Amino acid sequence: MSQPLSRRKFLETAGVAAGTATLAVAAAEAADAPPRKTVKILGICCSPRKGKTTAAALGACLEAAKAAAPGIEVELVELAGLKIPGQVAAGLPLDPGERDDFPQVAAKMVDPQVAGIIFGTPVYFGNMSYLCKALLDRCILFSKEKKLTNKVGGVLAVGGGRNCGLELTIRSVQVTLMAQQMIVVGDAPPTGHWGGTVWAGNPAVSAGPVPDITRDDGIASVKNLGRRVAEMALRLAAG
Repeated sequence: MSQPLSRRKFLETAGVAAGTATLAVAAAEAADAPPRKTVKILGICCSPRKGKTTAAALGACLEAAKAAAPGIEVELVELAGLKIPGQVAAGLPLDPGERDDFPQVAAKMVDPQVAGIIFGTPVYFGNMSYLCKALLDRCILFSKEKKLTNKVGGVLAVGGGRNCGLELTIRSVQVTLMAQQMIVVGDAPPTGHWGGTVWAGNPAVSAGPVPDITRDDGIASVKNLGRRVAEMALRLAAG
């Protein structure tokens, strides 16, 4: 005789089934719609450390988005090494000779082919990184022109501790995205909360010969976030 399902197991099973069915409907709707430009999802890594845990988590998120359905392209942009002067958002000029890499990132964000943008940031004192804040502040110029309106927005956070402000950081970024009139989504069932959350300090992450952020249980929420962003992008593509 089979063992009775626990409440948690039932919710997980139901969540996966519901998510798969919803995604299938979205993909079918997109397939039946008139041909349109490629549905692209952009991942912006706001960590000052290139190729580290935040980039790895965002990579897993984008891979899940790409695998969700045919016709989805993804691109990872890392802000590490770039210069994004925040004072420009307040109308102050650049210092003489100061480099500004914001325009090249902005061009990718407002590309009409980009249907969704997923922001990944490490957690510093319960909030986003300085690179993330500078980027979002500079996006003030998009508000009047509605350049980001109706693009799907998602957020993931990587923290050194399990309870170090991951959800606070996600909500802080989400508030800015809502001000841009983006369509903000969380992670899909069965995790189904506010976004992707992973614990870089989890002993399991460093258990192998090479640290691997995907060993943290929270990676499920990261992948579900990518799937959810893809799902909504497909629905928008279907009109």
